[in-house]
Amino acid sequence: MRTPVRVGVFGLLGSGNLGNDGSLEAVLGYLRAEHPEAVVDALCGGPGVVTARYGIPATRLHWYRGEYRTASRVGSIAGKGLGKLVDVVRTAAWVRRHDVVIVPGMGVLEATLPLRPWGFPYSLFLLCATGRLFGTRVALVGVGAAAIRDRATRALVRRSARLAAYRSYRDTLSRDAMRQMGVDTARDQVHPDLAFALPAPPAGAPSGSPGLVCVGVMDFHGGNDDRARAEEIHRRYLDGTTRFVRALVEDGRPVRLLTGDACDASVVAAILDAVDSPLVTAAEAASLADLMRETAAAETVVATRYHNLVCALKSGTPTLALTYAAKSDALMDRMGLGAYCHPAREVDADRLLEQFRALEKRSAELRQTLAERNRLIARQLRDQFTSLTAALFPADDHPHARTRQETP
Repeated sequence: MRTPVRVGVFGLLGSGNLGNDGSLEAVLGYLRAEHPEAVVDALCGGPGVVTARYGIPATRLHWYRGEYRTASRVGSIAGKGLGKLVDVVRTAAWVRRHDVVIVPGMGVLEATLPLRPWGFPYSLFLLCATGRLFGTRVALVGVGAAAIRDRATRALVRRSARLAAYRSYRDTLSRDAMRQMGVDTARDQVHPDLAFALPAPPAGAPSGSPGLVCVGVMDFHGGNDDRARAEEIHRRYLDGTTRFVRALVEDGRPVRLLTGDACDASVVAAILDAVDSPLVTAAEAASLADLMRETAAAETVVATRYHNLVCALKSGTPTLALTYAAKSDALMDRMGLGAYCHPAREVDADRLLEQFRALEKRSAELRQTLAERNRLIARQLRDQFTSLTAALFPADDHPHARTRQETP
């Protein structure tokens, strides 16, 4: 009797970022449809959330519970240092129990938001190194990547990618970035973001208020190379976005504020306080499916977070992007809306309003364009999952199964 393949999923999952969890949901949907015999569990940031929401066992990614809090006291610094050593053993023990480990989507090979090398890049390196050591296939599936300047972070990311058994990317820019960082990408594939594999809102979804505009906001402070200007960038982003929302309200447009991560709540609160109008409300989305329902009910979407854009475009709603990284521009180009991008670092409310009005004039045409692009993406994602099966689940070829079958 063949032993079921043991599959682990790995990443900052269940930690409040809806995009990360949406990528996980897409991969779990694939596994349940194509490999229902697989036994699945997770090593992740929020194990309680992952188990409650997705019904799989989950283990905390880091031994030290304060991993992502700033360490300023001797005790917390020592705890973090000890945690790095303990996590070597914990990660190795977890990886060894699996035949396959999947890192589902996410920008795990980029530093477009503030990132320290000894945070997630170190965890990813431990995963890939112990996978190679124990013969466990590690797959980076539909991930994002970008050129990284910081030497330590770049070294960890490059080594992790080289050690992985399988790599695919969510856009060509990501594959090119890894090639520039010295990774052989000749056999690596590019497919659309995994979140596009999630079900679209049903055709009969309730419509929103007439003229509804969804505005997706972000606790944006620039990227890894913007730390010296982080507060200035944040103030400019918040001021420009607030002025834009106020202009919509003055035109009598209802506005629905969306987030994509728990940390974005502070931006929502600041805008609600500054605009102070019954026309402005805030959504309480707990998943990408919730976000898609919100964006499907809108006439137009203006959004910052990458996966807010994915949800709006997947739902077929004309969208204007406040872009903070090349991945957002690439996504908008892929969906035929490349002309409707605005820099998140330099939000100009007047210019943004001009772009918004130009977008709305082409609304019917752009809805048709999005429908066509979504049909193409659905076919491309079927190819992604077919290639993943061929790479990770060859018949009768996972090491633990062979070992147990050969044992008398």
